[in-house]
Amino acid sequence: MVQVKDMDKRNESPNTDFILLGLFPGMKHVNFLVSAILLIYTVALTTNSILILLIWVDSHLHTPMYFLLSQLALMDMMLISSTVPKMATDFFSGRRNISRVACGTQIFFFLTLGIAESILITLMSYDRYVAICNPLRYALIMSQKVCLQMAAISWVGGTLTSLAHTAYTMHFPICGSREISHFLCEVMAILKLACEDVSAYEKAVVTTTIMVLFIPLSFILSSYALIFLAVLRMNSPEGRNKALATCSSHLTVVILYFGPAMLVYMRPSSYHSPKLDEVLFMLGAILTPMMNPLIYSLRNKEVVCALKKVLGRCLTSN
Repeated sequence: MVQVKDMDKRNESPNTDFILLGLFPGMKHVNFLVSAILLIYTVALTTNSILILLIWVDSHLHTPMYFLLSQLALMDMMLISSTVPKMATDFFSGRRNISRVACGTQIFFFLTLGIAESILITLMSYDRYVAICNPLRYALIMSQKVCLQMAAISWVGGTLTSLAHTAYTMHFPICGSREISHFLCEVMAILKLACEDVSAYEKAVVTTTIMVLFIPLSFILSSYALIFLAVLRMNSPEGRNKALATCSSHLTVVILYFGPAMLVYMRPSSYHSPKLDEVLFMLGAILTPMMNPLIYSLRNKEVVCALKKVLGRCLTSN
């Protein structure tokens, strides 16, 4: 058995392309699904761009919460752009190959942005905790410097963690079939093609998932437990409703992001199904980036007012 593995390693070519099988191989009318995804992609780019623009041009939105929200919108735009253009190009061109370097690059950006969002969403819950539970010290605690540090921690934390996992995943020799049953290069899909025993590394992936998903989620839920206790003690119905509206928007984003990610990376490998994984990745990496700005804008009076102001200026100037 060892000799066979050694022969496989010798036959493995690091320059051979992978083959992405795409969305649900064998599915009828997949073109409608691809068209829907392209529509979602267009909406995601448009709404996130508008949200970033509003936060930048309206002075009323120059607050810590909206600064962090602009970072989330930027991450969402980059996250969905790391998967959809390649998937659409493969579908319309009929060419499904992807080089090892391109595959590693896609894994790196996908993980970087996913982990960065996990950290950022956690820090956003801390921002809401300070705003509601310690409002008198909010401006002091959530200073501009602190906000910049939060953004930097999210980006750097995501980058370093992703770099380690990408380098380790791509170092495994690939033998036999190089077909990836997915529409993107993804860690668990690549590990299925490896010649070596990857069980130890799969445990490391689960450990990392606990660190970047389960621990932050526990922190978020703890923060919101304290927030809701503080909200219940508020005497002003208007203040209570405003706090609940803001927090419910953030909690909706938490569910949309953490739910699919935990189901993908915290299930045992024996329970992984290519079709279920694709559905979960579509929810987390394609649908969520479109939903986030809609959740924050449609349910936020300040963002809606900022949009009306900008539209009013444009109509007046014309």
